[in-house]
Amino acid sequence: MEFNLVPVTGSAAEKIAEWRYEPPYDFYNLDADPEDYAAFMDPSNWETKFAVEDGDGTLVGFFDLTPRNQFVEVGLGMHPDLTGQGLGRTFVEAGLRHARDDLEADVFELAVATFNDRAISVYEDIGFEYVETYSQRTNGGEYEFLRMRRE
Repeated sequence: MEFNLVPVTGSAAEKIAEWRYEPPYDFYNLDADPEDYAAFMDPSNWETKFAVEDGDGTLVGFFDLTPRNQFVEVGLGMHPDLTGQGLGRTFVEAGLRHARDDLEADVFELAVATFNDRAISVYEDIGFEYVETYSQRTNGGEYEFLRMRRE
């Protein structure tokens, strides 16, 4: 499958906000945390956000590529109907390639919930390494996350 990153629009943001993942991945439903939802839907935050379209122009995911001092912080999501189908590696690599080309980035960091073995496996497979585990208050509770880095 082809993945193309384009600037996010209000229409794309609204569609992404409606996506529903099956448990335990429902943790990633955008409206699971009101603050995350508000930040995602705020157009003033869209400078770093990209919709991902397939070769036919269908919305299939998103990336948030936020430049930090020494790396690009990567946030991402794939349409629920496409998860678990072996597309993760190609999807993530498309986002990293975009960050390399447009932001001239070569160091990336991301955070993933520690229960998300599926995503962690993809990240490890493409060269992300463990940095730290930490707890964060979100979605109405305290959750453990794994910070990963790729240089």
